[in-house]
Amino acid sequence: MDKLVINGGRPLSGELAVSGMKNAAVAVVLATVLVEDKCVLENLPDISDINIALDILSAMGARVTRLSRDTVEIDTTFVKVGTAPQELVRRMRASYYLVGSELGRFGRSLVAAPGGCDFGVRPIDLHIKGFEALGATVNVDGGFIEATAPEDGLVGSSVYLDLVSVGATINTMLAAVRAKGLTVIENAAHEPHIVDTANFLNACGADIKGAGTDVIKIRGVERLHGVTYTIIPDMIEAGTFMVLAAATKSRLKISGIIPKHVDSISAKLTEMGAKITEEDEAVIVEYQGPLKRINIKTLPYPGFPTDMNPQMCVLLCLAEGTSIISEGVWDNRFRYTEELRRMGASIKVDGRVAVVDGTGELVAARVRALDLRAGAAMVVAGLAAPGRTEIEDIYHIQRGYENLVEKLQGVGADIRLVTTQDQA
Repeated sequence: MDKLVINGGRPLSGELAVSGMKNAAVAVVLATVLVEDKCVLENLPDISDINIALDILSAMGARVTRLSRDTVEIDTTFVKVGTAPQELVRRMRASYYLVGSELGRFGRSLVAAPGGCDFGVRPIDLHIKGFEALGATVNVDGGFIEATAPEDGLVGSSVYLDLVSVGATINTMLAAVRAKGLTVIENAAHEPHIVDTANFLNACGADIKGAGTDVIKIRGVERLHGVTYTIIPDMIEAGTFMVLAAATKSRLKISGIIPKHVDSISAKLTEMGAKITEEDEAVIVEYQGPLKRINIKTLPYPGFPTDMNPQMCVLLCLAEGTSIISEGVWDNRFRYTEELRRMGASIKVDGRVAVVDGTGELVAARVRALDLRAGAAMVVAGLAAPGRTEIEDIYHIQRGYENLVEKLQGVGADIRLVTTQDQA
């Protein structure tokens, strides 16, 4: 098993360029099933989740051609419904977008139940509600999701989501793009990757209005056409690097971003005493002395993102005083805290609330990446803690961070990837 070896406790300096957004890229890649044409996607992050999504499409009959490191041409003209390989689908949570895409194009779908990070029960009942509102019959049995439209096709309808759900918002949108008439999604999620997916579909000829607001209106069209489209920057990668600057007592420029997307992160770092300087497509984060305790509650966008919960917890461990994190999105998000305790953290968890007694320091240790963002938090903690930290199960990190080791080495981090054949 590969691992990361870090010698931490030293300040970093320089510029970190942010890659394309994982959550947007996965949705857009799988949305190409709807298009029946060639699409060129730019700024695709070279990460395992995207490579799995591309492998799924290839196995379904798509022609996938990598034009450069971050640019891929996808021709889905000859994709066959219900052929997504089970072993690949189960490796990625967002593979459920195949259901909406297949249903929207073919009027039926058969996809294995998805995999991905485990944050407790993450049902797809809201996705099913959206499909059924459009007239589909959905059956979840034997580890598969099967959806079938009526003989005359899907028909637009009103869909009210009982909870704000990114996945259900996107999946309903995918299914509705080629349905007859008008679909209205109420209580829709606002996240930037929903807007990016809608912008991609609109560029292909869809008619979607209101993405990024509570109400999204989709008027169905008969066909979509190919397009060249650029994926937005990853706000969570940007946020991770912003936290890293404060945690390592450094000054770092995080470039190639949309600063508005990280407003909630900038606000909390400023509250902790870091200096944030915003530029057109970058932010500069500078440590300016002891970090202050704060309280955080994660919420759907534009609130503080749940995907920054673990990284911010590391920073709270390095602050002075007692801080509280309230998790407003997922159950079991705090499993990573046991790994931070190995590094000397004092954290008490009660359900969706963690009380962090900041000691101002962490100690190097051997830890595991329990999920994608928890793994990123271990990297931040390892770079902040003096001494040698080893991180195992790093395949989780590779799902969402492109060339992380190389990027961090570029700003002075002592971090390396050790394979099973190498000597530690």
